[in-house]
Amino acid sequence: MMKKYVIGILAAVFCCTILLNTIQAQVLQQSISDKILRFHVLANSDSSEDQELKLKVRDEVGIYLSGRLADASSLEDCEEIARENLPEIEQIASEVIEEEGYDYAVTASLENCLFPEKTYGSYTFPSGNYEALRVVIGEGEGQNWWCVLYPNLCFSGSMYAVDEASGEKLSVELTDEEYAAILKNGDYEVSFKILKFLNRVAE
Repeated sequence: MMKKYVIGILAAVFCCTILLNTIQAQVLQQSISDKILRFHVLANSDSSEDQELKLKVRDEVGIYLSGRLADASSLEDCEEIARENLPEIEQIASEVIEEEGYDYAVTASLENCLFPEKTYGSYTFPSGNYEALRVVIGEGEGQNWWCVLYPNLCFSGSMYAVDEASGEKLSVELTDEEYAAILKNGDYEVSFKILKFLNRVAE
């Protein structure tokens, strides 16, 4: 009887811990998402040809954006510059697609999108909704590529490589808690320890 009572209490503690962790993670994700703008390129399909085309579009659009965004000093600046240049981004992408012998349509837009947990360099961004500059090639059903436009993790140092300088920019924009969270890579160690303990008690 006592064993069942203890298991019940521990199970309740476990459920409360999971709930609190979930709520805290959601609040933290929302706080992070309010401070960044992502860059998202979706391929037409997962064929090797479409994936290669996606990277060529990414490179040409990236070269264009790196110059336009060099002086962006805030998230609002970055979003406004991206929004003003949507027609040019579409034109550049279309030219690449045509040069490569394809006739895919392409769209560029600023959207609030649901992302799964994603790692970029040393940083793991939690799943949730983020504002993103999205370039969709054709059906947009292939594997995607992404980076962070603001703060600039895309074009610092070597293009599309996260270096120390870009990491410092991210640390300035985020709070200490937010910055630590995306470096933790999804740590649910406490919850799993409780679960393992419950399993041992029940045996």
